[in-house]
Amino acid sequence: MLSRSMRLQRAGWPVVVGVLAGVVTVGTGCRQEHPQREAARKEPPRVEVRTISQQALFAELTPVALQNCTLRRYGVPHDGGYLMCENLMGTATGGYSYGIDGRDDWGCEVSRQLTTTVHEYDCFNNIRPACDRGSLTFHDECVGGTATRVEGRPYDTVPNQLARNQDGGRHLIVKMDIEGDEWATLLATPDSVLDLIDQLVIEFHQRPGQPQPIADTIAKLKEHFYVAHFHANNYGCSGGLEPFTSWANEVLLVNKKIGILDSSGRSPILPNTQDSPNNAEGPDCQPSFHPAK
Repeated sequence: MLSRSMRLQRAGWPVVVGVLAGVVTVGTGCRQEHPQREAARKEPPRVEVRTISQQALFAELTPVALQNCTLRRYGVPHDGGYLMCENLMGTATGGYSYGIDGRDDWGCEVSRQLTTTVHEYDCFNNIRPACDRGSLTFHDECVGGTATRVEGRPYDTVPNQLARNQDGGRHLIVKMDIEGDEWATLLATPDSVLDLIDQLVIEFHQRPGQPQPIADTIAKLKEHFYVAHFHANNYGCSGGLEPFTSWANEVLLVNKKIGILDSSGRSPILPNTQDSPNNAEGPDCQPSFHPAK
């Protein structure tokens, strides 16, 4: 099984760092494990995307306090564990775990709580994790903004995968850690599907180089979700991204249909006492947030 650092290094679709809002040209596609081999491939169509400064993106991802969210850690104590609102799981009847890399304690725990099957997707590691007292269904496929194949690996869209699993119309809990493909994937996901995701816990990735549709994706997500929690992955601690401290950041998004914004103006305390470094042996690098407005 690949180490966490190796998994992060194979991310595709890196973002331009520190560019003020404007328009850039970007190709569309999916994660590439061997970029040097992709150089000979036909150039994908070029589309224009808006860019966003690091300061503006940081402001968009600053968590707000919710009146009705009791945070609980799901999964393992370190890398692979995520905080979610335990008391807001009740309306969900399905779960999706995108990018598992051969292990899925998060999916197993969600499956047990919801007493339902969690669908796992990964086309880079086909190890199928076991789950005591839970139900996991593994799919040797990745998720992306379009249905395609990259170096023989199949990709499909979120709505297509939901339809094949007969989960259209169900309320869902979703985890997504797909090494940079999250931006194009979520931008292509219809609003009708996002409306049915009660909680989306996601690791956002930023890498120097080719730009991604970050501004449009964040704007779309903020129409549907509150940012309820933020945790920097210390495998990605890096300078040059200020005010971010890491190029990999775990964010909890709670659907506005179930989350209730705290009107007192208080800010959540970060890091949360249930947070822990992804890399237990390395130094941590949590950012400092100003009080959210």
